[in-house]
Amino acid sequence: ALDLAALATEHAQFKDWWWKVQIGKCYYRLGLYREAEKQFKSALKQQDMVDTILYLAKVYVRLDQPVTALNLFKQGLERFPGEVTLICGIARIYEEMNNISSAAEYYKDVLKQDNTHVEAIACIGSNHFYSDQPEIALRFYRRLLQMGVYNCQLFNNLGLCCFYAQQYDMTLSSFERALFLAENEEETADVWYNLGHVAVGIGDLNLAYQCFKLTLVNNNDYAEAYNNLAVLEMRKGHTEQARALLQTASSLAPHMYEPHFNVAILSEKVGDLQRSYTAAQKSEEAFPGHVDTQQLLKQLKEHFAML
Repeated sequence: ALDLAALATEHAQFKDWWWKVQIGKCYYRLGLYREAEKQFKSALKQQDMVDTILYLAKVYVRLDQPVTALNLFKQGLERFPGEVTLICGIARIYEEMNNISSAAEYYKDVLKQDNTHVEAIACIGSNHFYSDQPEIALRFYRRLLQMGVYNCQLFNNLGLCCFYAQQYDMTLSSFERALFLAENEEETADVWYNLGHVAVGIGDLNLAYQCFKLTLVNNNDYAEAYNNLAVLEMRKGHTEQARALLQTASSLAPHMYEPHFNVAILSEKVGDLQRSYTAAQKSEEAFPGHVDTQQLLKQLKEHFAML
């Protein structure tokens, strides 16, 4: 494809922007991002196109230059005001940079231009859910249902929103539908994991244990489920099983602070203060703002100072 596009560009005396975009696509697929960038920039000089801006932004994202991609999108919006794909591109980058409030603002701008944009509605709903507003999130997800979106993820999110908004009559039926609509084992694992949380919330720890086990049956690399199973084992007094599960969780997801914190608590209870201190430090590295970790570290430091 690259050879064909190169010959066609030559034949067009390097004046046809369309062939330059095709060469850029080929370079992108081959992982030659700088070459792709040159082709897309050259094509943009000849013909201003939204598609070319989107391809060039993809190159910058791959090169780990999100700020350059943002600037490119914003320049594109000056030339194509109100273009939904460009606004959506900005929102996605902000979301990946973990700037959720800015992402939500841009998704709202998307909805001003296109009020049936599924991704924008879903993301704003998700933002409200994580801002402790499950009732508002529920409205957005119901809107998606009215629009005819019918998949596992939507019912999974509906189930969680209903549970946290205390609409218990809808919770289980939403999760049942999510399980029915799950297309692969990862999706099934997500549903069982959320059902485990619901079970913990209503105090049925045996059901929670079964749900987390079923999560691992469907997805053996689910670090959060290992962590939660470990907590349930700790409550039963099975220290060694809990420790083994926590080690698995921390090796699968080194970025999570919970397994390290739980190891610290577990070690402190059995009197292994050195291990507890090391685990608490790892927990603090992963999440510096975690108050319980800081309190535990303070206690341990006081204890070591006394020794």
